[in-house]
Amino acid sequence: MTLTIGIDVGGTKVAGAVVDEHGTVLAANRRPTPAEDQAGTRDTIVEVAAELAAQYPEATAIGIGAAAWIDATGSTVLFAPNLAWRDEPLQAYVSKATGLPVVLDNDANVAGWAEFRFGVAKNADSMVMITVGTGIGGAVVINGKLWHGAHGIAAELGHIQSVPDGHPCGCGRLGCLEQYASGNALVRFGRAGARQEPDRAAKLLELAGGDALAITGRQITEAARAGDGVAMDAFAQVGYWLGVGLADLAQSLDPEIMVIGGGVIDAGPLLMGPIERAYREQLANRNRFPVADVHAALMGNDAGVVGAADLARVV
Repeated sequence: MTLTIGIDVGGTKVAGAVVDEHGTVLAANRRPTPAEDQAGTRDTIVEVAAELAAQYPEATAIGIGAAAWIDATGSTVLFAPNLAWRDEPLQAYVSKATGLPVVLDNDANVAGWAEFRFGVAKNADSMVMITVGTGIGGAVVINGKLWHGAHGIAAELGHIQSVPDGHPCGCGRLGCLEQYASGNALVRFGRAGARQEPDRAAKLLELAGGDALAITGRQITEAARAGDGVAMDAFAQVGYWLGVGLADLAQSLDPEIMVIGGGVIDAGPLLMGPIERAYREQLANRNRFPVADVHAALMGNDAGVVGAADLARVV
């Protein structure tokens, strides 16, 4: 049995796990991320990995998935929007500190790899995955391999332009998919709808204490499950834009399977229904040709650590 360690580095937590070759988590731990402290974040990763390596000294390598742009060599964090890293040589640092070889990749890539190897796409040869959380990430697998692009930063699917001259995006462009189909977009749609149509948002406003500006994503999900009209509309809007984005990707890449992952998919049919409808409508004129089906991811919160650990097996 080959064991490796997977580390998932986000803006709030550093999660780690020892994972076997079947994608089974044997041990796990986590620490809060000192996001404003570059050295502290780096050392927290080492602490998490070292603790797991002490429990399982037979672990052979470490994989790290970071919410960041990684260079083409997989050695340096070029930029992390929610962490203090800028041109951080993370691979070499963690390898030297732990004595183990290290693989470094983007967090959406490692989550996508987990889904491709062990989840809903495990029988496919090509896959496109969009991860929907606060923002939007993506992963593309072609011929059984993650596609990183020439500079290591491919599959930033949240930054495909959906609406020319639309909402400003943190990437510097206007109208990116992330501004219309992310968890932040869901909240924006819910708050705007509650202000404009308070009668249709009775449950949503009740959950938010009557303050439309206090509405959260979890409240929108709860209210939508209870039949709140504005909350259901918010999911319909996010689902529509995700369906449009997936249709564009289907036309461009023609994968075997499309996968939606991330925390927002916990809403189930509230989100997946509108996605599927918009996707099929956008591709209606392609009815002579097969197109990839859209599926919800299966790996859940373990996707990051499992995918990172599995990528480390290639070291």
